[in-house]
Amino acid sequence: MTKNPPSVDTTSVNPQKLRTGFSRMWHATGYSIAGLRAGWYETAFRQESIAACILIPLALWVGTNWLETAMLMGTVVIVLIVELLNTAVETAIDRIGPEWHDLSKRAKDMGSAAVLLSLLLAIGIWSTAIYHRFL
Repeated sequence: MTKNPPSVDTTSVNPQKLRTGFSRMWHATGYSIAGLRAGWYETAFRQESIAACILIPLALWVGTNWLETAMLMGTVVIVLIVELLNTAVETAIDRIGPEWHDLSKRAKDMGSAAVLLSLLLAIGIWSTAIYHRFL
């Protein structure tokens, strides 16, 4: 039998946790939009967003069925998601301090590797779809 973790009073730390229902959704949406705006000021996210504005409509033409189209669009969105998470990790590490630390470097390198893997996934799927559609 497992014990429940001790209860933490999150309201004393963050009064925003008192929100429920529609109010919580409304504020969460605002925070998400603020995150997208913050991401826009990062060069890599901005470049990938511009590419997404081209690739997502292009997926409608390249995809031969709804599943292929969804996969093409999905890989583009995954790249954006991973880039935002990588930026969040880098920002949190930078807040801790500017000095070099092995664990900070490791965290940033892993975030960068995640972006690389998401890009390779997108390139692989797009290349395969284009090959099968046109060659």
